[in-house]
Amino acid sequence: MFETDRTPVVVRATDPILHNGVCLTLRSRDDVRVVDGDPPDPALVALLVADRLDEPMTKLLSALHHQGFTKIVLVAGEVDDNEILNAVEHGVCAVARRADAGPEVLVRLIKAAAAGEGALPPDLLGRLLNRVSRLQRQVLQPRGLRLGGMSDRETEVLRLVAAGYSTQEIADELCYSQRTVKSILHDVTNRFQLRNRSHAVAYALREGLI
Repeated sequence: MFETDRTPVVVRATDPILHNGVCLTLRSRDDVRVVDGDPPDPALVALLVADRLDEPMTKLLSALHHQGFTKIVLVAGEVDDNEILNAVEHGVCAVARRADAGPEVLVRLIKAAAAGEGALPPDLLGRLLNRVSRLQRQVLQPRGLRLGGMSDRETEVLRLVAAGYSTQEIADELCYSQRTVKSILHDVTNRFQLRNRSHAVAYALREGLI
């Protein structure tokens, strides 16, 4: 296999023995390539291995997230529901328990992360989906919000902007004042750090919000 065909990965662990063992395992494979060097390239897949997401590992995960890593694989001895949510917030896209993480599983997760895909153990995925559903029902829905962070009226205003309506036309259509329409657009652009209403429409379309 050509060097360019091997998926590059940087390995991180708080335990040097664990780190060396994982690197040795991956270096025996011809479909991945362990990359050394510090600081690593954020475009690479980062593989984090730990007994659990304790404070040192959380700091390491946070550091990778701030460096721009978006393809992070976490292998841990134990992972509870709250830790999964914390890990996802810090850019983790694939998770496996150490007991299940043989060479084939490690390579599969690394390749999934490199392709922009996610992977979770079925039981963790089920519990995570239940948490998300509960969040939608108990927290967001009563406030008129969706998982994407926009309310129904914000979504409706952006739909009309996307259709080419002016501020006055949107106000007439929705029985709002122009000031209200401008305030809604201002809130959306500020919350999602967008440049203007066109950028807001592009963001909403890309995220599937409208």
